[in-house]
Amino acid sequence: MVRANGAVSLRELARVVQTSEVTVRRDVRALEAEGLLDRRHGGAVLPGGFTRESGFPQKSHLATAEKTAIADLAAGLVSEGEAVVVGAGTTTQELARRLARVPGLTVVTNSLLVAQALAHANRVEVVMTGGTLRGSNYALVGSGAEQSLQGLRVSRAFLSGSGLTAERGLSTSNMLSASVDRALVQAAGEVVVLADHTKLGTDTMFQTVPTDVITRLVTDEPPAHDDRAEGELQALADRGVQIAVACVGASAGERTRQDVPMPTPRRGAPQGGPAGPTHLRSAATGPTPPRVADLAPRRR
Repeated sequence: MVRANGAVSLRELARVVQTSEVTVRRDVRALEAEGLLDRRHGGAVLPGGFTRESGFPQKSHLATAEKTAIADLAAGLVSEGEAVVVGAGTTTQELARRLARVPGLTVVTNSLLVAQALAHANRVEVVMTGGTLRGSNYALVGSGAEQSLQGLRVSRAFLSGSGLTAERGLSTSNMLSASVDRALVQAAGEVVVLADHTKLGTDTMFQTVPTDVITRLVTDEPPAHDDRAEGELQALADRGVQIAVACVGASAGERTRQDVPMPTPRRGAPQGGPAGPTHLRSAATGPTPPRVADLAPRRR
């Protein structure tokens, strides 16, 4: 599966081979010892280290249910008549398909896939950057893309990447993609990162968005007993990032956002002052999904 897709999540492996994630994790560890793959947080990839990047065909088959849930939740952040930036990636492509239903929207993008998803949308204007086509992810990169973004201002940017950690923020494996993503961030009032649980705790070569610049993270519920993912989410919340957790398996209509004030103030705020970052969790009818750690910023 890793050879066919470039990367695969433990959750998907457990579902396909019909066993527990604990068993899959043990088997993946054994395969890594034989040099057949590299473990990544929440999954496995072909050997290659920080610089390896899967192409679009491989990425499009990875964590598909999680990306759908994330896109459904993120689309609720966009209002009629807004102007936003949407970066390249398979998760942002899913978001674009949902933004096609928002009237009066203006979307600036360097992604051919995002533009294609919006091409026939009624009352949605698509503005594409210039640049050189990077075929592996169908994105426009280079100085032409960066220059076309100068002087632009939109309400928010939606970005994805190869990895996300509290220490370095969002990162990617390609220098040209990272440079354009940084230009997209400069054009936006706030930054929303879309990243499924397999990217939490993963660090790649080029930083695109430092943690203190990320306004909000939209992700999915990490697998049970995934202490590393829960710890990474807590660390991001401690750094002031608002967390939105999508419920995988719920229908789109059930993935409504709930704004829940954090019980402790943001670091540095006086007692009794403004509340800290908001933790957004999708609400679904039926059984409550396993909870991640309470994402209130810890008092120092």
